[in-house]
Amino acid sequence: MSAMSEMIRKMFGEGDAKRDAGLTTPDDVVRYDDIPYGSIEPKWQMLDVYRPKGAEGRLPVILNVHGGGWVYGDKDVYQYYCMSLAQRGFAVVNFSYRLAPEYKYPSSFEDTSAVCAWIIRNAEKYGFDTDHIFGVGDSAGAHMLSLFACALTNPAYAKTVGYTLPENFAFQAIALNCGAYKMEPSSDPKDMNTALMGDLLPNKGTREEYALISSVNHVTPDFPPVFLMTCPGDFLKDQLSFIIPVLEENDVPFIYRRYGDKKEPLAHVFQCNMRLEAAKLCNDEECEFFRRYL
Repeated sequence: MSAMSEMIRKMFGEGDAKRDAGLTTPDDVVRYDDIPYGSIEPKWQMLDVYRPKGAEGRLPVILNVHGGGWVYGDKDVYQYYCMSLAQRGFAVVNFSYRLAPEYKYPSSFEDTSAVCAWIIRNAEKYGFDTDHIFGVGDSAGAHMLSLFACALTNPAYAKTVGYTLPENFAFQAIALNCGAYKMEPSSDPKDMNTALMGDLLPNKGTREEYALISSVNHVTPDFPPVFLMTCPGDFLKDQLSFIIPVLEENDVPFIYRRYGDKKEPLAHVFQCNMRLEAAKLCNDEECEFFRRYL
């Protein structure tokens, strides 16, 4: 494991624990915890389902792909954020996936695909409206979600990804929060992305691997509608300059929102902080965007 990955696990873990200290499950949410969706690694291949209490019948679904630099995070770190989305009228699937460097690409994508197949199989049991499935992802999770959406909508790319895609699964729309969409090698040995790609990719980041996992290379007109979000304090905010022209070129519907200002720059993936009014606004607007496609 690189020193960068070790640092991320420590710093992100401490920050997330502080962010969520004292939070509890909302009274208006029903949760189903620790449901296995795979058999390779029980520790990681687990998911939770959250629904608004009292809601009957099938609900539109939001699949959350968590961030953490491909090397950190799990469903527990995202539980309060995901339950807040459930409070807005959705059934939310919040899952853990196998992390690098212990598990290389495409392990996390295999797990994402397995969760999608699980959603289809368990639609009746958990009340999923599988005609209306949406996705949210932030940071590395936004990268993963955008790339997985490419695989679902670009048959030529799907043949190259190295994992099996779920049957009868499609996103109606997705939200990409503070994400990375163009992956490039750097000659700087201290570059964060270079270190993380070295942990994620089997060959530690060849040009071919970078091209394979850059979603800007694989978007087609069939890519789902997108809500793009960033803020002044987002260290990946420049990535929007790569993905927006590609969406425009392919006539993919999208909305772009930049939250915060100089007085309140916010921070990378601020939408997960349930104590922030800006997070409430962002999550409200993303769910309203999804409702356009119901």
